[in-house]
Order: sequence, then C-alpha cells, then structure tokens
Amino acid sequence: MNQEILNKASQLINYTNGKICNHCLGRKFSDCVEGNGNEDRGIKIRKALNLEPYTYNESDEDNEDEKCLICNDIFEDINSKVLDLVNEKIESIKLNFDTFVVGCKLAKEIVEKDHEISDEFDFDVEIIKKEVNREIGKLLEANLEQSVDFDREDVLVMVDFRRILKENIENPIKVRLQINPIFIEGRYKKLIRGIPQTKWPCRKCKGRGCEECNFTGKQYMESVEELLSETVLKHAQAYEAKFHGAGREDIDVRMLGTGRPFVLEIKEPKIRKINLDKISEEVAELAKGKTEYLNLKFTQRKRKAEIKVSSPETFKVYRALVKCEDSITEEDLDKLQSLNMIQQRTPIRVSHRRADKIREKEVKSIEAKFIDSKTFEMIIKTEGGLYIKELISSDEGRSRPSVSEVLNTEAICAELDVIEVGIK
Repeated sequence: MNQEILNKASQLINYTNGKICNHCLGRKFSDCVEGNGNEDRGIKIRKALNLEPYTYNESDEDNEDEKCLICNDIFEDINSKVLDLVNEKIESIKLNFDTFVVGCKLAKEIVEKDHEISDEFDFDVEIIKKEVNREIGKLLEANLEQSVDFDREDVLVMVDFRRILKENIENPIKVRLQINPIFIEGRYKKLIRGIPQTKWPCRKCKGRGCEECNFTGKQYMESVEELLSETVLKHAQAYEAKFHGAGREDIDVRMLGTGRPFVLEIKEPKIRKINLDKISEEVAELAKGKTEYLNLKFTQRKRKAEIKVSSPETFKVYRALVKCEDSITEEDLDKLQSLNMIQQRTPIRVSHRRADKIREKEVKSIEAKFIDSKTFEMIIKTEGGLYIKELISSDEGRSRPSVSEVLNTEAICAELDVIEVGIK
C-alpha cells in the first residue's frame, strides 16, 4: 500500500474524528486497495496506519456520537438484525421461493454524507447503497436456502433503514417482501356461447355488488379466466390473477379448434412450485362442457406481450353462419372470392372503447357452403384484427367491401366460431 494512499486515508480518518467504520473506509479506497470486500480493505488500512481496530459501540446503541459518521453503523445493524427480520417475514406469510434480489432505502442524511465525503476527497467509487444491498445479499445467501438471481428473481427483499437516525423508535428497520408473479401459458377452447373471456364487472355497480347482480359484483357468473384462475389461485395461495389473451372473441362466439393462446399472470404467489398437471385435472372437472385449457406450462413475463403483438404473420380462421334478407344462389357465393383488402372503420359496437380510425386488413381465403336460399356457411381466414361480423353486415357502410355489398343483400352473422388462432 503506497504512501499516497495512506496519507489520503489518514486525512479521511482525521476528517471524521476517527468515526468511520471499516466498510465506509474500505469503500472509499475500493479502486486502489486489494481486499476481500470493503470491510477487509478498511481493516488493512487501519493496520497499515498502526491504528486501533474500529469497534461498534454495543453498550450504548443510542449514542450517535460514537457511531460511524457516514453510515451510523448500518453494517452492524445488517449483521445483527436484518436476517432475523427477513426470516420473521418469510415465516409470517409462509412464503416459498428459490431466488431473490435485494433493495434498500436509506436515510437521506446517510446518502448525503456519503456523497459529501466523496466530493471532499475526490473519491470516484460506488455509493453506499450498492454496498448495503450487496452485504444484505451475501448475508441472506449464506443463511437461507435461496440465492440471488438478477434475471429471474422470485422475491425482492426491500429493507428500509430510513428511520434508524430517529430517536425512540422501537423498530427502526422495516422489511418488505415484494413477491413477483408467476406466468402460465396455454391455449383455451370455449365450447359454449355466453361466457366472456375475462371477469366482467356488473354494469350498474361497477363490481361493488348490488341487487341487480345479486351482490356478486359480476355481470356474468363465469368467465374463461375465472374457470381456470380460481383453481390456480388456490394452489398458489396467491393474491389475484390477470388474464392476457391473444385477442378475444365476443361473448356469443365459441373458441374451437386448437384454441386461443393466453398467459395467466398469478400475482403474489406464496407457493411457486405448483403442479400444473394436477391443476389441469381439477379444472377439467370444474369447467367440463364449458371450457378447455390445453398445454399449460410456465413461461416468462415477456410472453404476455408477445402473444398480443399483431403482425402480418398473425391470422385467424372463423366459421360463420350467414343469414341473408334476399334469396341467393350457389353461384352468388363465388362472388365472395373478390373480398381481399378490407377497409374497416372502428365498428359502432366498440366505438365507445376503441379509437375511431380506419384499419386495412386482408382476407386470406374464403370457402362458402350453400345451405338454403337465404343461409350459407363461410370458412374465412383473415389477418388478425379483422372484425368478422362487420365484414358480413357492412356495419352501415363502415366496412368495405363487405359480404352484404358483394351479394347485394343485407346479411348478418347468425353464429360465429373461431376455429384457429395463429401467432408467432
């Protein structure tokens, strides 16, 4: 250790009247003194200067004048208190997890003093908050069965030290556990009409509960989301679920074929290692004849955004039963092959919740099957985002061209099924 470093260290110790702990001393020289962590660097510097070891004032914890001028002996608090507080919190909520990261909140006086001394002596080293987080992480990894993982953390352990400088505070250090969600991907089939995709709050009371909804807060008693999520929430002992679908079908439309991709986000799960096979069996019995859930698997957060992305590669295939006002012939149905690029203004039925604009979507293929003089079935493959009911009816001219326009008669969609949803 060269003399220039020792001179600067001596000046820093004098500046603090010797009230600087080994962590804070070593941190200021972390770029030029070798050591196994900042505390070890601080010990080496004191030895090189022939100084007495730094000791924590255990006899009078409230005597601030005897504590480190920078951190107020926060690193001793970490060693003596934080592990117990974290364990207590884990036990209180019976939390199950494998990985974690650490965050902390420090009193502004500590942060400002750390900056002040770095500016005074021209130190260009890490801030105190980074060392606090690292030391807590090392402590927890050494004593818990879990490990730090910055990419796939199950839990954020947040330690709040902001009150440690206040007097007469019984519990100055607080610990909060932020439990990250788990994500389950799959495909669902909706076998009957009349079930919405997601929970639908009562229109009158907005979910609060009233006589009209029998105090359930719901417009419809069941949904694709709830028939799955209620079982998952029970197994995960979780707070709530949020359903992310690759689009949605109207409540009177079935979802058949290979099903629609979805991601179910489970918030604040106390149990993360849930058995999806067992859940699938329970849900199949609960939702029998109504919905089916296929290929359930765990996935990553990014997947919920990926399945929502609309691109030229996404497509949907529908079966529509079409009723016409005037008679048609089998030859008339050949005219439907002219439907290709469709200009659709936002449909009237969704204009209250969607931006009013014109979208251009492609009809990729159409197969029409004559049933009788006023009825036919249509299998239509389209680019994602095309409104099929409006493609058929024209929606008062907002969709052009349309089935009604091509056949020169008013046509309506009497039944609609989605039979394939293609995404990346």
